Amino acid sequence: MQRVAPAPNLMIATLWADMLRRDGISATVQRAYASGIAGQIPPDQALPEIWVEDDHHLARALAMLDQLQHPPERRWACPGCAEVVEGPFEQCWNCGTLREAAGPAS
Repeated sequence: MQRVAPAPNLMIATLWADMLRRDGISATVQRAYASGIAGQIPPDQALPEIWVEDDHHLARALAMLDQLQHPPERRWACPGCAEVVEGPFEQCWNCGTLREAAGPAS
């Protein structure tokens, strides 16, 4: 087993492990409930961690987590309402138009 990364909280750790498992990487969350003893150990040592069971999947898991932590940034104008949408969003928050209808992203 190899440690992939600590997560800021249990919800994010579970989400990351689920995403890795969905891609065929056997991953587990360790220290899921260690936050309860954060006052007795350093807080950074009480964070939940993502571990992969097969050492050969470590590089792929690290790359996937990097993509999850750094989604692509986009800026596009919605053809439905002319709202400028920034960030990794695929749909206009104002009118619900999908980005594909707006043409290529910039």
